Formats: sequence, structure tokens, C-alpha cells
Amino acid sequence: MGTLIRKTRSVCPVCLQNIPAGLFREDGGRIVMRKSCAEHGEFSVPVWQGKLDFDTWLLKTPPLPENKGLRCPGNCGICPEHEIGSCCVLLEVTRRCDLRCRYCFARGGESEEEPSLDELKEAVRDIVRQCGDPLLQLSGGEPTRRDDLDELVRFVKEAGCSYVQLNTNGIRLARESDYAKRLADAGLDIVFLQFDGTRDEIYEALRGRPLLDVKKTAIQVCGDLRIGVTLVPTVVRGVNDDDLGALIRFACEMSPAVRGIHFQPVSYFGRYPGKPGDQDRYTLDELMADISEQAEIPITSFMPSRCDHPICGFHANYLIEPDGLRPLSSISHSSPSRGCERDNREYVARHWMRSPEEPKPASVFDGEMDFDTFLYRLRHESLTLSAMAFQDAMNLNIERLHRCSLHVFDGGTVKPFCAKYLTPFE
Repeated sequence: MGTLIRKTRSVCPVCLQNIPAGLFREDGGRIVMRKSCAEHGEFSVPVWQGKLDFDTWLLKTPPLPENKGLRCPGNCGICPEHEIGSCCVLLEVTRRCDLRCRYCFARGGESEEEPSLDELKEAVRDIVRQCGDPLLQLSGGEPTRRDDLDELVRFVKEAGCSYVQLNTNGIRLARESDYAKRLADAGLDIVFLQFDGTRDEIYEALRGRPLLDVKKTAIQVCGDLRIGVTLVPTVVRGVNDDDLGALIRFACEMSPAVRGIHFQPVSYFGRYPGKPGDQDRYTLDELMADISEQAEIPITSFMPSRCDHPICGFHANYLIEPDGLRPLSSISHSSPSRGCERDNREYVARHWMRSPEEPKPASVFDGEMDFDTFLYRLRHESLTLSAMAFQDAMNLNIERLHRCSLHVFDGGTVKPFCAKYLTPFE
């Protein structure tokens, strides 16, 4: 049964009703969430496999108070109980898509509906009114199905958002460089590129067709336009969890066009191929352990978020060297004090955007970099690894939901990402 270490709240994965839940520590440091619904029975799901010490990773984050989270997420928005504002806000600009992926949180391609440009502009105004100056993510569906996307990007900047990110499969960027240039000229800062691995069999399994060459071309196009590219793999056990080291080496080869990799361990919401078992779960600490082994980097170079809940993800920074990655971050440097959404937004933008061109300093003293050279390399010869472990109806932890800074604009309301896309298991 294990030892109860933390009380929280969750939802029944069948009816999505708010119910009590607990985190239990089992042998080997494994952490399991257990919960019970009066109508649908008992449920358990692994949330941590003991690859890292769970308590250390939590950074002394307090548990959910017993009188909080009782209505989440059914009445969800950014309510007074929510502990942090918006770092990033996602705006769906279309439901259309040119792929039909096995895993898709937005069920892309199942509808041809999309808002008008005027409706999207009003949504942007509303986001700025509610959230100030978040990093705005244009998403879908596949946003590049819109011919007026450049006009929307330009408007987002005019409306007061400092940073604009495009979440895309990259197909149109690869095929129509003129279209990509229109986006760059309009002010697009970051391309969040669906990029699941270095083998076509991975894309055939997850996306339904070989796409590796298309993805490489999209990176080249964005690199020529000086748009920062972050690779975004959905990591599925038995499909591409053995390709993490190769993916990191590829990213290093494609630097400085590629600025980072944002790993997303698979979660089961939206469209997914079937009800998962415990063997299908791929936890955040397993991801860090596999990256560490395959890329030969210390697991201690990963740091938990101080903005979102620590269990939501990690980040790590490296200099790219001829023989691999030199860590610039360490969990020993993580502070238990909480950061704010503004700091997190600036961190994301600084590491995912391309820096302006500049000459490389030539100064080296006793084989070591001087400070100017270090700063240059940090801007142009570095790689950021990060991850977001999204929650689904089985492992939803309302303690985590209360510290979510990734929000979705939905019909006038700004919602935590995992609340917006929560999907029941039949």
C-alpha cells in the first residue's frame, strides 16, 4: 500500500468529479497517486519512479491546503485560489490540420471550424487586458493553415505582447519559405516545432507518415530567417524513449538555428489511441534519467521550476562543446523561493529566441574563456533542455493545477492548460 506522504485533490477519471487523493511512497522511492470515486471505484497511477529523490525535487513546496481546490477544475479559470499569473497563453487559431496524429490534445483535424481574424484580434485584446504581457502561443489545429497568420502576428505585437510563438508541425514552413518570411517580417519570435525524433519510423508511428526531411527543411528555413526554433518531442514509451540522446546530438548539430528541446512525456487527453496502463506511463524523473544516460550529462544538471509546480517540468542549460554538453545549471542551485510568471516568461524568451548577429570575441586567457566570450557563447552556442509533464484525468493533481502558469484562452476565460484539455476515460 505504501506510506501516505501528501494529501491533495484530483478528479474521477470517468466522471471528472472533484475527489480527494493522496500520494503514497512505495519501495524504491516510487510515488503513486491513489483516489476513490463513490460511483466509479478506486484508481491508482504512478507519478514518480524514484530515479530522483521526490522530496528534494519538491523544493519544499507546501501541499494543497485542505480547504482549497474543492471546485477545481469544473469551475476553472484563474480564480482567487490560483497562485500565479500567466507566463504563456495559448490561443487556438484554427481546428484545421494537415495531420491526424495518434496523440493530439486539441483533436486537430476533426473540424474545419476556425474563428475570423476580427474575432482573434478581439481575443488578443482580451488576453492583454486579463494577463498583461504574456508570451502568446498561436496554436491549433495547425496554425499555418491560415493564410492571414502574418497579419495576426503583427497585431499581437501591436496589441502589447512582447513575444509571439508559433506551435506548428512545420510542414508549410518547409514547403513555402515565402510564407515563413511573411511571419518573420511580421515579428514572429519563436517556432515551437513538433519534432519527435531522428528516425522516420517514429513519425510514422506518432504522426502517420515519414516527416523527418520536412522537419529538417523547416529548421533550415527558420534558421535562415533568424527565427528561434525549439524542438518539441512527444515522448512515448517504446516509440522514441530510446532516441533522446540522438535527438540532443541532432539539436547541437543544428545550433544556433535550434535553441532548445522541450520534451513532453505523453499524457492521455484529447485524441489518444487507447486507455493507458501503468506500463504506458512515462514519468518526469524517468525522462530525466533516460536523457542523462543517453546524452551522458549529469542528472543533477536538471532543475525544477520555481514558477510552476516542481513536478510539472524541468529546465537545464548547457554550452555546446565538441565532445558534448557542458552543464551550466544544477539542482544544487535551485532555490525553494518561488519565482513569478514575468521572470519565467523572460527566461523562456531569452533561451528560445535567436540573438542578434554579432562578431565572436577572440579573447582567451590560459585556455579559458573571458567573460565577453562566455556571454557570446551563452547567446549563440548554448542549448536549453526543458520539459512539461502535462496531466490527464488519471494523474491530475490540483495542487499542481493551482501553480500552473501555462494558460489557454477559451471563450473569454483564461484556464490552466491541463484543465482546458481534460478528457474523461470511458
